[in-house]
Parts: sequence; structure tokens; C-alpha cells
Amino acid sequence: MSEALHGTWEMVRAESGGEPSSDLLALRVELQLTADTYHVHFAGELADQGTYRRATDGPHATLVLVGAKGPNAGRTIPCIYQLVGDRLRVCYGLDGTTPTAFATTAGSAHYLATYRRKNA
Repeated sequence: MSEALHGTWEMVRAESGGEPSSDLLALRVELQLTADTYHVHFAGELADQGTYRRATDGPHATLVLVGAKGPNAGRTIPCIYQLVGDRLRVCYGLDGTTPTAFATTAGSAHYLATYRRKNA
């Protein structure tokens, strides 16, 4: 299953605080996942990178991102994810707590992103 995550993912939808974050879509956000690293590009420019690991406990598949460069350097961000076909949904716990659902609410520190696999 972890190899299914490998590749380049293009953001198609994002939500924060219960509201759509359409402004980020204009930046052409891409997430690249390898066996153990992640890279985030905005409009082709590297904006964030680090490592990740998969966790198996809990009701959802989870990732734990550890930022190395960029605005998340030194931060640990737990996430839940769902992979269906060429769609990847990730709910990021920006406050360091693992989200329990694929949703955001006003005042929450969760960020929900939907990605589509980008053709090689």
C-alpha cells in the first residue's frame, strides 16, 4: 500500500477552518512522495520538504510528516489519509494532534487537501 502513495500529486481542493482555500489552487500546489520523503512545490518552486513515516494504529491510515526545510522545518505534523484510485485525501493536524475525521471546522488547526495523481 505504501508504494501506491509514491509519485506526484496535484492539489485539486483544499479546506481550512471549514472554508474552501481556493487561493492555494492558483499556486499549482504539488506534493511529491517517495519511499520516505515528501516535497511540496508551489508554482514549480520547492516550498517545503522533509521525511514521513506511515503509522498503522487507529481507525484511519496515518502519516507523520517531519519537516526539514521550509516553513515546517522542525515541526511534526500527523495526518490521516485516504487513497482511492487516483485521488488522495489528506487531513493535516497542524497543531500536532492527529485528526479524527476528514473535515475542518472554524477554529480548528486542521487542513484538508484533495490531490489527483499527476501523470508521469
